[in-house]
Amino acid sequence: MNSNNVDQSGVCSIDASSPTSVWQQCYIFNYKSSFLSTMNIILLSIVLLLLFSLVLTIIGIKAPLLSLNENEILYLFSNSAQVLASIYGLTLTGFIFFRNELSREEFEDNTLTDAVESLKNRYFKILTFLTFISIATLFLSNIAISAQSSSNLIFITIIINVGQSFFVINLCVIAYFIFDVISPQRIQKESKLIQRQVDPIDDKEQQGSLETFLKNYNELENIIQKYGQAYQSELEGNLNTSRRRISNVRLAEFILRAEKIDRGLFEEIKSLITLRNTIIHGAEPIVSETMVESSEKILKELAESLDV
Repeated sequence: MNSNNVDQSGVCSIDASSPTSVWQQCYIFNYKSSFLSTMNIILLSIVLLLLFSLVLTIIGIKAPLLSLNENEILYLFSNSAQVLASIYGLTLTGFIFFRNELSREEFEDNTLTDAVESLKNRYFKILTFLTFISIATLFLSNIAISAQSSSNLIFITIIINVGQSFFVINLCVIAYFIFDVISPQRIQKESKLIQRQVDPIDDKEQQGSLETFLKNYNELENIIQKYGQAYQSELEGNLNTSRRRISNVRLAEFILRAEKIDRGLFEEIKSLITLRNTIIHGAEPIVSETMVESSEKILKELAESLDV
């Protein structure tokens, strides 16, 4: 993506003169923004980990505040390993429960799909990092216990301080992860984040009419519901016996598979559905003028494609 589509604050801005669709202009950048928001947490943890390890190791070598004998080292790291393993296990168990709750909410209300899937993706990345540093902490604990009788005091000092730095940062990441998962406003916060990605509005851009946007969306939804279900019957017959209401994105996909619309129009429809869903689930009830114009264009293109 060139610099014309990204402002200095790192928010995707739309180049109105570009023939490329709104969704295509922002899709790649929005994915990276979501990924970087998680990566910032991971990078911060790594920086703190390296900083703590370096500072504590230097203090331990130059001017130690505590001196531990073999029994104390054994007790410290054996207990640290047991505590960490227990907390990690309980955290993982609790996460599975909350993840199932998210899946249940998504099943009951398909307009939550974007927010829920985004949350699951973010939680998975953090949990992967958490698993990695937990394994590293346990590994360092084993080394510290095994090397406690070594005559190389510098090596032992480094292992002790690095191992305890891993332990402390690990607990901090676990605490952050727990509070993030159980946050009562997690859907609303994620909806606001997705809204900023799909329809970023800066100070220079004029806000559009939410009423017009919703009017265009409702007309588009009626078309998708009518023709999507018809093409679903053609493609799947009576194979789908579920009573669950099929999402608008899924219905639009049926129209795409029937080759009535192209991939570009499908992605634009998907972006409108995503934006509308974020608004009804806690995001700011505002849209940009660009998105209002885009909704009118997409509605017109869909109607022409289906001969409505």
